[in-house]
Amino acid sequence: MALLDINKLQLDFGEGANALTALDGVSLSIRAGETVCLVGESGSGKTVTALSIARLLPSPPARYPQGQILLEGRDVLKMTQAELLSIRGGFVSYIFQEPGASLNPVFRVSRQIKEALELHQPGVGADAEVVRLLKRVGIPAAETRQHSYPHELSGGMQQRVVIAMAIASRPKLLIADEPTTALDVTIQAQIIELLRDLKQQLGMSLLLITHNLGIAADLADRVVVMYAGQIVEAGTTPDVLRNPLHPYTQALIDSVPRLGAADRQLRAIPGVVPRLDALPAGCRFSNRCRHAVDGCFVDAPALVEAAEGHHVRCPFWNNLRQTAGAKEAR
Repeated sequence: MALLDINKLQLDFGEGANALTALDGVSLSIRAGETVCLVGESGSGKTVTALSIARLLPSPPARYPQGQILLEGRDVLKMTQAELLSIRGGFVSYIFQEPGASLNPVFRVSRQIKEALELHQPGVGADAEVVRLLKRVGIPAAETRQHSYPHELSGGMQQRVVIAMAIASRPKLLIADEPTTALDVTIQAQIIELLRDLKQQLGMSLLLITHNLGIAADLADRVVVMYAGQIVEAGTTPDVLRNPLHPYTQALIDSVPRLGAADRQLRAIPGVVPRLDALPAGCRFSNRCRHAVDGCFVDAPALVEAAEGHHVRCPFWNNLRQTAGAKEAR
């Protein structure tokens, strides 16, 4: 049994004729101890997928007309409010994009970590555990720093505090939504290495949302690519990043600068992710795709298994693979 199993999930904002579909038939699974990276441009549906796992989106306006979100076989969409409170922070913990926005500016660091401990680990000696957690996430002089207010810490230190809060409850699934946003490159590398170490030490599963394909290549067991509320490609990290089958995945990879390729012009993706109220007919990527043919603007493609464990939402995936192979041979 998968730790997390999302089956054909639909998420609407609003209802009736005014409903806007933010997630359309999303299926995603994470096994125990696995790291899955969810990638795609802003507006693709990554964050609302992550927030739906613990039903953190306010309802209304959020509604789930169909699908399942199973945590070890229990459907989150059928849970009572008391059951939801028990899994939030307990079974599933979150690290959000902006650490400064995740921390309360008027409370000291120790009090904010103690709150997580008191809710989910009531039998633990909170004072000693706070220091232990701060040391575990690499904060120097933890005995002193626990008395700091968030504004007295750097961005990297704030993020480490947020990570300490997230792991205080010893969750089975840690969801990190762009955890390196607004941090400099050196601190980004430290945070990613910290997440890798903590995952191994604590035996957690990790769902990492990122724009950075380098991070995905380094950290993920599997990569899931989202576009306009749908999964367009999913598979093992080598399959997706070395042998992309969807034009969108290929375009994302082509837009990444490479060392030693100063003479190579980056290929930007034209246009932007469509608004929920202006989704194109047929393939949702068709109006930005350089491989699109007339049928792409009419027929909505299904997600198919192109190879074992490698799924793609494009009927021309085999043609694209052959074209990419010919280019590589040249």
